[in-house]
Amino acid sequence: MNFFQAMFMGLIQGLTEFLPISSSAHIRIIGALMGMHDPGAAFTAIIQLGTETAVLLYFRHDIVRILGGWFRCLFGKEGKDRASRMGAHNKDARMGWYIIVGTIPIMIVGLLFQSKIETVLRNLWITVAVLIIFGILLWWFDERSKQVRSMDDLTWRDSLFIGLGQMMALIPGVSRSGGTITVGRALGYTREAAARMSFFMAIPAVFGSGLLEAVKSAKDASSMPYFPGWGATIVAAVVSFIVGYVVIIAFLKIVSTFSYKGFAIYRIVVAVLVGALMIAGVLAPLAGAATA
Repeated sequence: MNFFQAMFMGLIQGLTEFLPISSSAHIRIIGALMGMHDPGAAFTAIIQLGTETAVLLYFRHDIVRILGGWFRCLFGKEGKDRASRMGAHNKDARMGWYIIVGTIPIMIVGLLFQSKIETVLRNLWITVAVLIIFGILLWWFDERSKQVRSMDDLTWRDSLFIGLGQMMALIPGVSRSGGTITVGRALGYTREAAARMSFFMAIPAVFGSGLLEAVKSAKDASSMPYFPGWGATIVAAVVSFIVGYVVIIAFLKIVSTFSYKGFAIYRIVVAVLVGALMIAGVLAPLAGAATA
């Protein structure tokens, strides 16, 4: 992967990370169409640090407030009893705990099935299938669910369910934002609240995954034959940060006015096109496989 290709992949990452259309699927598909080997889960996880840094910048005031409330309650500044430490009287502290609860599923499954995630689950037929399935689910729940709940209505149970939706995004094509937003809409949260919860839930999961892959890559890049190198990866991350910041602003404005139907249709169209390209032999389902 040269620097031009890296910049382009960073552009794709920035454009797709926050939309419920799966950035990892787009990286996988477009990389193959450009004639490159699948850059792999490591490359994808590391350049996501760029887009997630954009989240930190955009939501910096909310994040500082949540962290402040969480630490204040944890260390007993608002009461020494267990309920107070868990944020019984502080919604920001509770949000901090909800984010932690929502991160647990993806953390556990990601560590237990890392080898499968980096190999078997990157089969493009699996990507095509989950693009369609989760596109239909997003469309269904967004059309039929009420918009009656805000982020202030979040509960322990809901945060766990949303975390399970995020966990499914370990499969390229599901979409981390798509999984969390679909569950949020199914639970009756407004479109904007579901999107904001998706942003917050992603912070520890994406940074944890990205930093883990960065450490692994620094230790033994030779164990990842298609890793494009640090120069190209850093370029892609920087581009994804710049583009991602603009996309956050636009996305929140879009979902406050329109439904997620357009994103669902887009997912299905992409899946059909990719399936047709594989049947025609233009794309190979597995990285490195020869095409007809």
